[in-house]
Amino acid sequence: MTELAMAWRPVVGRTLGRPMTSLVVRPIAAALIATLLATTGAFGQDRLVEEGRRAFIRNGCHGCHTVRALGTPIAPDLSRVGAKYRADYLARWLRDPSYLRPSTHMPAIELTEADIAALAAFLAAQQ
Repeated sequence: MTELAMAWRPVVGRTLGRPMTSLVVRPIAAALIATLLATTGAFGQDRLVEEGRRAFIRNGCHGCHTVRALGTPIAPDLSRVGAKYRADYLARWLRDPSYLRPSTHMPAIELTEADIAALAAFLAAQQ
């Protein structure tokens, strides 16, 4: 047997009736798949946050609110709103602010569900 075959033999040997390659390859494949799925989700979330930033400007939110250096300081600064509220709460707020806080000065704004999801992701990312 060659030296290479001797080095490879324990890996392809049998353990508990199954080829050892499955014991080695399956966890590596599972980790790789999990990493790819997590990365894809992160890219998708990054795109949604970027779309939310554009929706923030397109829908005139910057006319009253600030997010870091962007906007006008009339209404509350939203630079750290994501540290306090989750995206689902922010989406509910964007649909009807007076439902959550009847005394709010923020008007109900006609937004599409896509804009609400994007704005909620953008605002939730403001940590």
